[in-house]
Amino acid sequence: MAKKLLIKQTRSYISAKPKQKATLRALGLRKIHAERVHDNTAVIRGMVDKVKHMVKVSEINE
Repeated sequence: MAKKLLIKQTRSYISAKPKQKATLRALGLRKIHAERVHDNTAVIRGMVDKVKHMVKVSEINE
């Protein structure tokens, strides 16, 4: 049973810094309310930590 992360973009990235915009795009988030499922790895956790004020994260079991 591998844990995965459901990442949902909750805020716009219009006024975000360029690195934060790039991080959101790398996560696959392009619009508000967009959701993506990623593996629960240290790399993804680090990316989420950089944009934690713009996303909502929940763990799911698959």
